[in-house]
Amino acid sequence: MIPLFLYAEVSLTLIQTTIGGKMSRDELVKKIASDAGVSQKVAGLALASVLEAITMTLKKGGKVSLVGFGSFSVAQRKARQGINPKTKAPLKIPARKVPVFKAGKKLKDAVKK
Repeated sequence: MIPLFLYAEVSLTLIQTTIGGKMSRDELVKKIASDAGVSQKVAGLALASVLEAITMTLKKGGKVSLVGFGSFSVAQRKARQGINPKTKAPLKIPARKVPVFKAGKKLKDAVKK
């Protein structure tokens, strides 16, 4: 079962298209449905499933590699000192884990053209 919070987050996500505009989640689902010859509901569930699998793998500290497209991993950011821009008071920014995407060669080449 796909968690509702993930489905809601995905619907707010925008993805850049090759023509320089933005592609919404719904437009991506329509494209997947059209290319795969399935209903939009099935395509939406497939997309949500892929995103959930990537999220859960990263949450466990794993890495997801899609050959030619790129890889998703988790990086550790060190704790550091920052400055509150309003009050100019120093503050501590805690260490944290952040998701990282590294584009693969095919994706880099496609974007160059």
